[in-house]
Amino acid sequence: MYWLGQDLTFPDYNEVNEDGIIAIGGDLSPERLILAYKKGIFPWFNEDEPILWWFPQDRFVLFPENLHVSKSMKKVFKDQIFTFTENKAFREVILNCSNVNRKNQDGTWITNDMVEAYCKLNELGIAKSIEVWKDNELVGGFYGVEMGNVFCGESMFAHVSNASKAGFIQFVAKYHKKYQLIDCQVYTDHLASLGAIEIDSETFLEYLHHD
Repeated sequence: MYWLGQDLTFPDYNEVNEDGIIAIGGDLSPERLILAYKKGIFPWFNEDEPILWWFPQDRFVLFPENLHVSKSMKKVFKDQIFTFTENKAFREVILNCSNVNRKNQDGTWITNDMVEAYCKLNELGIAKSIEVWKDNELVGGFYGVEMGNVFCGESMFAHVSNASKAGFIQFVAKYHKKYQLIDCQVYTDHLASLGAIEIDSETFLEYLHHD
């Protein structure tokens, strides 16, 4: 396994193991995170582990034109149950994401260091949050990293039914001409129901590096 040192570098893609891990160690500096996302790599690790850097061979993505909105979700928008904002409460969104109980996971992978690292990216205008409000209360949202014509989604949360789904749908509909695809990283039933599919890593990199 490739251990990162002080240099801002990542190994060649052929160093990826069968689980999708390409490197271990390093830090979460803005410079390293930006380099990672430019290469299609992202960090994902538990609090008691060294930093693990991932490059899945099968990438779960949503092409905006394939967004599926169910009849029930269309009614949610028609009834104007939620309102939406961007970058109004980034720290609150990522902290809420860190507290979500996820199936087959103990604790959270969004450590304090991760929170601070992505807040710095938000200050630099690279990370973005979407907030979902109901009766002036933050009830859902998600955050991610913008890389040109690709938006790399990181995590989402919902305190009421359909909140995160509504935020995601609104975001994709708003930016369908800006982003060629939304990187969802790994498979979830939630995003599959919205139209996300798996593509190979080579195809993903073509979109990521397309000017």
